[in-house]
Amino acid sequence: MIDCAIIGGGPAGLSAGLYATRGGVKNTVLFEKGMPGGQITGSSEIENYPGVKEVVSGLDFMQPWQEQCFRFGLKHEMSAIQRVSKKDSHFVILTEDGNTFEAKSVIIATGGSPKRTGIKGESEYWGKGVSTCATCDGFFYKNKEVAVLGGGDTAVEEAIYLANICKKVYLIHRRDGFRCAPITLEHAKNNDKIEFLTPYVVEEIKGDASGVSSLSIKNTATNETRELIVPGFFIFVGYDVNNAVLKQEDGSMLCKCDEFGSIVVDFSMKTNVQGLFAAGDIRILAPKQVVCAASDGATAALSVISYLEHH
Repeated sequence: MIDCAIIGGGPAGLSAGLYATRGGVKNTVLFEKGMPGGQITGSSEIENYPGVKEVVSGLDFMQPWQEQCFRFGLKHEMSAIQRVSKKDSHFVILTEDGNTFEAKSVIIATGGSPKRTGIKGESEYWGKGVSTCATCDGFFYKNKEVAVLGGGDTAVEEAIYLANICKKVYLIHRRDGFRCAPITLEHAKNNDKIEFLTPYVVEEIKGDASGVSSLSIKNTATNETRELIVPGFFIFVGYDVNNAVLKQEDGSMLCKCDEFGSIVVDFSMKTNVQGLFAAGDIRILAPKQVVCAASDGATAALSVISYLEHH
């Protein structure tokens, strides 16, 4: 019987493993189908993590996390998880290859991923001028022109954020209407640094070895095409949370989730199911920052320690 099972090996899962094992939860197992590190390993530069003054790649940034987090006895089970369910007072973890594990407590730290658009050049320049995080990468374009794609709250809010840093922000949306809150849209329209380009689609992301250099866009009403000279392109067309492990055989979810599929937790990272916790980008209102995910993981682990002491 595992004392604490952690599903997911990103910053939230690794931090949870560190705090759980160091806090005395000896039989703690982290389930991650590949090497731990998470989505952040795909980032080209990290410069906003407190205490790390060097600008490093996401891969280099996460490397010492693995050594530190496994130092206190955290075990790594290299398996993809199909489902987590609850049986009586414990949990049953089913792997995709048919193996089962039992655990007294579980921390879900499976994260999520921004939706891709399929635009030509997107994969080629992902992390090299194409970004899905203005907070992470906006500073790299200080006093430069950038473009934002999307029509929801996130896209418009991030355009406003970027306008505080960048020289100009082109907000591109395929429709004339926006799905964001009217007050947010009003703030964006009143910002002289934001230029709305509607109804436009991005046909191609262009660049060279240095990264993105321009976008080829087309007006869907007039078929007019133009070239935007920008070194940065921010995409906000949706976000998928990795909550498949919560889906039960009858189609229900193991715990309460919001309309987007994010796990509902309290400030202690507790779900509505006793013994089940969630941390990082999988939970509601996640800021989607490494430092916040790490904090979630530590909080969830401390809650697990308290839970195991009383159960």
